[in-house]
Amino acid sequence: MNIELDRRRFLLSLAALGILPHAALAAGSNAQGGSTTLIGAAWRGPNASDAYYAGVLAADWERKTLEIRYQLALPGRPHGLVPEAGGGLLVNGLRPGTWLLRCDGNGKVLQQIDVSAESASVRLSGHIAVGSEFLYTTEIDYKNDQGRIGVRDRHSLKKLDEWASGGIEPHQALLDDAGNLVVANGGVRRTLADKKYDLQHMDSSLVRLDGRNGRQLGQWKLDDQRLSLRHLAWSRSPEADKTYLGIAMQAEHDSAELRVAAPNLAVFDGDTLRTPTRDNDGYGYAGDIVAAYNGGFVLSSNKGGMAKLWHPGEPDKLLTIVEMEESYALADWHGPNPGGGVLLATAVGLVRWHIAAKPVFLPWPKPMALDNHWVLVA
Repeated sequence: MNIELDRRRFLLSLAALGILPHAALAAGSNAQGGSTTLIGAAWRGPNASDAYYAGVLAADWERKTLEIRYQLALPGRPHGLVPEAGGGLLVNGLRPGTWLLRCDGNGKVLQQIDVSAESASVRLSGHIAVGSEFLYTTEIDYKNDQGRIGVRDRHSLKKLDEWASGGIEPHQALLDDAGNLVVANGGVRRTLADKKYDLQHMDSSLVRLDGRNGRQLGQWKLDDQRLSLRHLAWSRSPEADKTYLGIAMQAEHDSAELRVAAPNLAVFDGDTLRTPTRDNDGYGYAGDIVAAYNGGFVLSSNKGGMAKLWHPGEPDKLLTIVEMEESYALADWHGPNPGGGVLLATAVGLVRWHIAAKPVFLPWPKPMALDNHWVLVA
């Protein structure tokens, strides 16, 4: 396994461009940041038939251990996770999701919603966005093949309203600085059994909705509609005074040749949606995305067994920073200055990568298979 490839040459090129301070290259190679990091995660046992759990993992950097703080059994396979004050989690079921639950910092279930009781045809599609007043859940109305945004009470999880997502198959949504909702519509038509169909008429898009009433404020599309926009992350570049939205994409082309050559990353600068590089994982499948240093992003590929770093200072490149089987869930990790590190779940444990510190590996506390996403818990 390899958890760092060609890193120093890439960092030197960033420093030469003035993107990365040279001092970062000499930052304490053993810098650890905080002694313990708490991560909200979902997993099952090592076998495909094992039960699913959600809970909090504690990474102790000084002791070099990873332990389970709490866990709770789930009604099915999960997908989106949101951290809450006090160490609790919001968790929703995998598409087509029928359940949404909240637990406290001890793993006690506080609320659980049966989505199928709300509607015969609407199901959860992926993720939950948290606003100042409401929760927003991405959803699909399978009866008419339309994307929906469920507007829910933050405390009871009860659905208060339902907005059009501005496209087909919304997967993840994030709030922008103005409180508006930015939605990645994956564009893939699916049955209630989650079977894809009519891919030649995919309609993938990025949409901005007014966070107060759901009114569509803008829509952006790529020329290649067989690139499904899936996962989102904001990344701020203080030096350029710009904020970028990174979108992890998954190729849905009929041709295997086109899929393996498809780009993994799209970037939105507030005006333009583009694919800055054709570099990819060799599969056309980005599993997750998280912000990295100064406007950059890290993307994972469980199919390719790797994580790659993109930076706006060298926009035509993706640098492989980790090569390990089942590289998938990503979370940010500030660590030593200048920040911008990531935590990556793999088949055998957690990898911590940082632009100014040596990589760290912590094995799983027991045989377990991590699911698609995880999040930092305050």
